[in-house]
This record gives sequence, C-alpha cells and structure tokens, in this order.
Amino acid sequence: MMVKSAAKYIVLLGPPGAGKGTQAQIISKEMNLAHVSSGDIFRENLKQETELGKLAQTFMRRGELVPDDVTIAMIQERLTRPDCQAGALLDGFPRTPAQAEALSKMLAKWGAEVNLVPYIFVDANILIERLSGRWTCPVCGLVYHEKYNPPITPGICDNDGAVLYQRDDDKPETVKRRIDVYLTQTAPLIEYYRLKGLLVEIDGTLSIDQVAKNILAAIEEKVAN
Repeated sequence: MMVKSAAKYIVLLGPPGAGKGTQAQIISKEMNLAHVSSGDIFRENLKQETELGKLAQTFMRRGELVPDDVTIAMIQERLTRPDCQAGALLDGFPRTPAQAEALSKMLAKWGAEVNLVPYIFVDANILIERLSGRWTCPVCGLVYHEKYNPPITPGICDNDGAVLYQRDDDKPETVKRRIDVYLTQTAPLIEYYRLKGLLVEIDGTLSIDQVAKNILAAIEEKVAN
C-alpha cells in the first residue's frame, strides 16, 4: 500500500511519568492521526499469535531482546493499515538510532519522512514524585495519586472500597531505575534527531492542556500543511 505523500509522521519522545501517553491521545485526536504505540502492537501480535508475534515470542521465552527486524516488521505492517493513510503519531518507536534509520528508510519508500520529534522533558526528581505517588485499585484498576489525585479516604478506592496497592513499577527505587535506563538508552536517539533538526523540546512540567498546546504549536510551525 502506498501512503499519501502528504502523510505526516510525528515521533513522540518522553521518559516514564512525562505524560507522553496522555499527550499522544490528545495530539492524535487533534491532528486526526493514528496513535501507533509499539507496546500495543506487540501485545496485539502476541495475543493474535501472528507469525511476527510467534517469532517475537521465541526470543522472549529465551529472555532475549526481540531483534530490530521483527519489531520493524510489526511497525511497518501497522503503518500500512487504512487508518494510517494520513500518517501516524509514533509512541515507543523508534528507541535507538538504528531503529530511527530503519523508520526513515521505510517512510522514504512511501515518499514520506519523520516531520517532527517533540521531546517532553521533565526533571528526574519530578518524574520520581509523579510515578512513585501512584496507587492502584486491585478491583477496578483505577489509578490514584497521593498528591495529584488522592482518594477521598486515604488508601481506599472511591468506587468499590478496595484497599489500594502500589505496583512494583511505581515504587521509588524501581521508578528511579526505569528513568535512568530510559535516559541512558534514549540519549543517542535524542541526539540523532537533534542533529537532523527534527527535535523540539517541550516543557513537561506545565499543565496537560499547555503541554498539548505547545506540542501542537510546534507541529504547526515546523510541519508544512
């Protein structure tokens, strides 16, 4: 399938806790672009037991990283679906300069390119505060935050009265490790896009609405209609 030459491709970057998922939903809706999440694609392929999913599973069972060519093939298949005719907002891919190069070559075959890379940056201390304050309801799955969105009764879900728990991923020591890993792994990718003149830094400490406005303004300014 050939995509439209006017298709737009935005790569959204940001560490855990920066609000990337929330912004991806807002931006994709505002721009009428498909939100293409690498995590969603992986889960879909594994659940549906596609050929690529089965291939990925063989590596995962051995505790190995899924090779780039398998991940890239999943992304390519997703980008050829009808809802990506106008382009896509990519979330979670690429993760490395090698994947970024593969994406560039893939899009070039369709007469397209990555148009902009908004990078939502937030100080690590703020990220730790945001993530380590999260508590989850084991019954309904609702997520609270002890500072930003506390339950009416501390430690108890407003919906069903269940006792809230903190996921291992949300514990301070785990959060710090996740952020350190992200920043270390992503630094080369950030520099890659910066050197290409595609990176625009977005202050992620502002309100959700303001962050969204700033991303949309950057896209409007740099991406030709």
